[in-house]
Amino acid sequence: MVERKIQVVNKLGLHARPSSTLAQTASRFKSEIKLQKGEVEVNAKSILGVKMLAAEVGSEILLKANGEISR
Repeated sequence: MVERKIQVVNKLGLHARPSSTLAQTASRFKSEIKLQKGEVEVNAKSILGVKMLAAEVGSEILLKANGEISR
């Protein structure tokens, strides 16, 4: 499993469009990809899950990936 801390730099945070882009990109991979902010952990392949994080600019998110790297 790979874990990386990332910071939201989009000035509007992870609203609808960036959440959609992130989920679409994550969906291209076979691995399980999760995002965690505080106690909330969501599937990065779910647009609604990513939006549920309510991650504003400057938020720190833990990205977790487990499984195959190939697409």
